[in-house]
Amino acid sequence: MAKLRIPAMVVLFSAAAVAEAFRLTSLSSLDNADIWWHLSAGLWMLQHHALPHFGIFSQSPAQPWIASSWAYELSLAVAYKLVGLRAIPWLLMCFKAALAVLTFLLAGGMRGRFWLAIGLSVVSQYILGSVQPGPAYLSILFFGIELLILLEARRTGNLRLLWRLPVMFALWANLHVQFVYGVVVLIVFLASVALEKSLNISSSLRGEQVGRIVGASLVATLVTPYLYGPYEVFLKTTFSSANKYLPDFQALGFRQAQDYLLLLLAVSAFLTLGLRRSRDVFLTAILVFSLGISFYSQRDIWMVALAALAVIGQVARREVTSGSDERAKVGRHVWMTAAVAAAIVIIVFLLRVPRNREALLAKVGQSYPVAALDYIRSHQLSQPLFNAYEWGGFITWYLPECPVAIDSRADLYGADVVTEYSKVMNAEVPYTEYPAIADAQTIILPKKANLAAALGSVPRFQVAYTDEVSVVLTRRSTP
Repeated sequence: MAKLRIPAMVVLFSAAAVAEAFRLTSLSSLDNADIWWHLSAGLWMLQHHALPHFGIFSQSPAQPWIASSWAYELSLAVAYKLVGLRAIPWLLMCFKAALAVLTFLLAGGMRGRFWLAIGLSVVSQYILGSVQPGPAYLSILFFGIELLILLEARRTGNLRLLWRLPVMFALWANLHVQFVYGVVVLIVFLASVALEKSLNISSSLRGEQVGRIVGASLVATLVTPYLYGPYEVFLKTTFSSANKYLPDFQALGFRQAQDYLLLLLAVSAFLTLGLRRSRDVFLTAILVFSLGISFYSQRDIWMVALAALAVIGQVARREVTSGSDERAKVGRHVWMTAAVAAAIVIIVFLLRVPRNREALLAKVGQSYPVAALDYIRSHQLSQPLFNAYEWGGFITWYLPECPVAIDSRADLYGADVVTEYSKVMNAEVPYTEYPAIADAQTIILPKKANLAAALGSVPRFQVAYTDEVSVVLTRRSTP
């Protein structure tokens, strides 16, 4: 079995990324479509050499808005300038490969539980397989790295490991607002150290030392162009009253296999703690916290998945018996294998992902209104435009000269606008009471949308263009 370990790691670290190169789901099936407005924002920053403070690309240009993920958006825009649309599948391939390595390490792959770690990594990658290449993926990776650092510091008592956290949080806070979850984990970690001391549970870390590092990490999260602005965005979007209309913010429906596997993984983590009669305050607290967040909002299922892996890998670990030399050897094998897997991913990307922009746009056009927007551009249809929520981000990139009525920047539009839009699309209120439609000169909607069929029969609108993906309606010149 030992001879199979290196091939198994190569497959584990590269399989998901290689599969993405063949499917290109990152282009044709983006669930939340956020990446398009992130790309638009990054290109705007490159063009204007500034950071936005107002609602660029929208019909509310004076509305305050900050690019809280500005560092991600700039990186995405630079990658787009270098390799075009290939940047999107390339990012997702890199993220998937990094997730494979991270989950393997969290599950105890370097602590003698090799095959258990392989199996748990496969399960977690399957559960998180639909996560798209937005900045939220970076939060997944940073959250996992944070858990690795905290658990290793507790195990070894090496305080220097924890001093990596302020640097990490300074970067994380400029990439995605969910660094706030990482801050909560830090506070839980500090509280667990203090609680273990009061309960006379042996600990290799002192609360005063950990407190200084946590304080430095909190200060580091303010090292952004917007200071505390990302905290405001996090609170505004996470606790918005409009979230009940957004699928990503709804609770798990348990209608797919991934949901049940996630539940099984969480139960296994609790069972592992129980069977070992663990008194580990931090592991218990972080598992409970992650479970509550993930089952409240399905966009955050990654939290309990990674926390469960960390608990199982930490509690059920078996130390390598041959001492530090053997442990170092295992570590070298992991990183050498990761390098081989990275080379495979790069080769497959170069050979498989099309260089031709038109070929990639054809893939995009399976889910997005590429042809319809071409029609709007070529016929110079009148504005203002009303568009579907899920297409707003794409329109900001593909047709930036046409301000959108709405897109998935919920922190820009606010809960009232998103709620009003959702009620109209669900036929809870008549469209005549929604100014964005009542005043629109051009409307673009998914062909399958009920509102598209309804408006097509209204005398004041006429169907100007239709295909398998979308419908374009225009206002009639006469009543």
